[in-house]
Formats: sequence, C-alpha cells, structure tokens
Amino acid sequence: MTQNAVDTPLQAAEHEPFLQVTWRDSETAARGYVVIDQMVSGIATGGLRMRPGCTLDEVAALAREMTLKMGAFGIPVGGAKGGIDFDSADPRADGVRERFLQGVRPLLERFWVTAGDLGTQQDELDSAFARVGLGDTSFHAAMVRAPDEEEARERVRQAFATRTDGLKLSELVGGFGVAEAALAALEHRGIPASSARAAVQGFGTMGGATALYLARAGVKIVGVTDAQGLVRNPSRGVDVEGLLSARSTSGVIDRTALREDDEVCPGDEWLDQEVDVLVPAAVSYVITEENCHRVTAELVVEAANVPTTPEAEQLLKERGVGVVPDFIANTGAAAGAWWVILGDVVSPSGACGRLASQIRPLVRELMILADETGMSMRAAGVRLAKQNSQRMIGECGAAVAFRDLFDRTAREPQLPDADTGSAPGSALPPGPEAVTDVVAAAPPNGMAPIVTELEPDTGLMETGRQPAAAFPAYWPGTADEPPTRH
Repeated sequence: MTQNAVDTPLQAAEHEPFLQVTWRDSETAARGYVVIDQMVSGIATGGLRMRPGCTLDEVAALAREMTLKMGAFGIPVGGAKGGIDFDSADPRADGVRERFLQGVRPLLERFWVTAGDLGTQQDELDSAFARVGLGDTSFHAAMVRAPDEEEARERVRQAFATRTDGLKLSELVGGFGVAEAALAALEHRGIPASSARAAVQGFGTMGGATALYLARAGVKIVGVTDAQGLVRNPSRGVDVEGLLSARSTSGVIDRTALREDDEVCPGDEWLDQEVDVLVPAAVSYVITEENCHRVTAELVVEAANVPTTPEAEQLLKERGVGVVPDFIANTGAAAGAWWVILGDVVSPSGACGRLASQIRPLVRELMILADETGMSMRAAGVRLAKQNSQRMIGECGAAVAFRDLFDRTAREPQLPDADTGSAPGSALPPGPEAVTDVVAAAPPNGMAPIVTELEPDTGLMETGRQPAAAFPAYWPGTADEPPTRH
C-alpha cells in the first residue's frame, strides 16, 4: 500500500490550538508569539526561539510537533512553542526577550514550561527569568507544582550543570537520542553499526552530539557540515572528537585542525555521500522534492525540526528510504529535561539510559508497523502520539489549572470561585485587557481555544501581571495575594 504525501505530522495532527498569543514590543517593533497547541495535566512545554522572520504559523507548527513529541514518549504535558521575530545577534535582543517574558508572564507562571531554542541559549533564558522575578530556571511553571519546590529546583540545577563527555545535559541528550534512533533503524535494516557509514548536516549542539555517539557505537562518520561547508573523509572517517574540540560555540570547525587527508567540499554535497544514514541536524526543509533524488542512503534520521518536505518524504518512501521522523528521533532533549523535572532521573547518564530504553524499541515498533502496513514511520508515529495524548488527557485531565504533574502528591484540581463567572475547570479565563478575540471552535480535548493579542502599552505589557481576579483559576484567592505555591 502506498502512503499519501499528505501524511505528515503537521497535517495529520491538524487541529485548532488551545491558545495563540501575539505580542508586540513598543520599543523595537519586534513581534513575539506563543502557541499552546494542547494542554495535558494543565501544562504545556516547548522552547522559545528568536530569529528574524519568525512567524505565528512557524510557531504553531512547532507547537504541534511538541504535542507529538510528548505523546510519543508518554510524558503527561501538552505541546507549546514561543517565537520572537527579532535578530538574536542584535545588542537589544536581551531586552526584547525580557520584555516578551514580562508580557506573557501569566502563561510562564503556571502553564508554559519553556527552554532554549534557535537563537536563545538556555543560560540566557534562565537569566532573563531571574530578572523578571520567575526564579532561576525557565522550567518555573513545573517547579511551582513540585511537592518540594526547592528540592526540584536544586535537582534541575545539578542535573543541568553536570558534564558528561565534556557536555552538559542540554548539549548531549538530544544528539544521544538521535544516535540511538539511528542505531535502532540500522539494526532493523540488518546493517551492523561497525560497518555502517553516516553523514551529519550541521555540527552544532544536536549534530555534534549525534556524530559523537554514532562514532562511539562504531559508525564511520564520513562527513559533517558547518556553515563553511562539508568536511569529509570517506576512507577512514572524520575524527569527530578532534573536530568537536576545534568547534566554535556557533558550531564552526577550525579548518587548521583538519588532518592531511580530510577534504573540504561545498556544504550541499552532504546529500550525495555514499552512506547508510543521513542526519539532517541543522535547519528545516533541506531535503526537498528537487534534491531528494541525490539521497543514496537507506535511512534519513531527522535531528532538525521538519528537515524533510512532505513531497520529498513521499518520494523517498517510494524508493524504500526510511525516514525516522523528527518528533521521534530528536525528542531526547525535551524528554530528558522532563524526566529530571519529574524526578524520574537525576543525572545526564540517567537521562541517556532511560532514553535508550525507550527510543530503541519505539523506533523498531514503528518500523515494523510501517513495513507491515505500508504507511510511513511518520504516519505510524503520529497515530501512536495522538493515542497516547488522548489517553493521558483522559487520565490526567487537560486544561485544569492545578492538575498535578507529580504522582507522589496527586490532588483534586482547584476550581475557580463561584462568583468569578468562570466555567469549572477552565484553565486561563481571558483578562479584559489582554484578549481581543476568542475563537468558538473547540479542539479534540473539548477546551475552547483562545486567541489573544497583547497590544503595546497595556498593563500586562508594562508590569507582567494582570490582577489576580482576571485569572481566577490561575491565582485562587483575593487580588492582593501572591500566587499560591504548591
């Protein structure tokens, strides 16, 4: 059976997002967006990116991807994403980011757990959270729900400060997961790691760690790319650890550190390499309908977000090239962070061990299902993720404001006061100054989506807060009381 080209996560998981926010910065004219695609146990997760040209559609698509990632790995939170249309290299970027966090603070207090992303380093984000009074981690919305908030914050601090192989948790676990996904796919195809060859496009955090752990498993890395081109050595493979030591913070390799038989080629030649595995680990939509005929690999393992267009993926499938989708292969960073937050693991090695125990059988299961039914791995993964999400919503609730994340201290959800006029269980009743339009159509979880636009010079933009009465399920109690900590 042939799978239709429209079978992609963006389209297969299409539904109205729970909430969309548009923010405008009166000082720079920058725009920012938050999309909460789905809530599970009253919370959603996804990074905050900053790049010129970032759009609401882009953020919405990535928020859907986060829903799929959390669903695929059975983590009881929904998907979200934030984006700011501004150049992160601009000297005003820190100020823009800080004002954005102030503007959307009600979400960050209880509902949206964010993290570093394209154009936003985790330490930059954590520092901005501290400056706006939200503690020392961008995971704040989860920390305040922990049975012991200080213990949870200390656990996160230690786990993210510990280095393994010279890398912090946030720098290694994503690439480790991609490598594990690739190794599982190779095993399913009957290709021993010791004889496998791979090329990695991108040598930043994700691509560098992927190359490192594939090489550690015995895979020959014949080439890696950075912003200056392709470094390759088809005969004996590149020296991954040597290249990592010669890599700048932006992922550019110092060419003076190359060996005599290493070759430097144009960057787009990574597609043509005679390898078993191609790992796109840089930007979106690099494998297209126009260039996918150049792929000779048996497997494409997606480390970047949506690096393969739907049309290209269909053409690759028809040629027998397996594509391990991004929301399966590159979820390690998000999953590892959440396992630390929830106390399931307390170290990078623990996160990697748990990730390996889950991602290998998951990839095998999806490949077997794809082989048996003719559907793509992406279609099989979407189906699994959506089933898991609906199961978790049934077990944990969706947008109940204080639904507990921590099994050890399960409690009944707190409902808004009767005199607020809010429906029981509603998560974020809109404040009159913040909301300009409320969409009536309800997504599958039964909660009406909210579309919010934050105008310049509103009270929320200036202070980062609405009166508590404006968010009765968010701050139970009188308007003069601070948020209740759990």
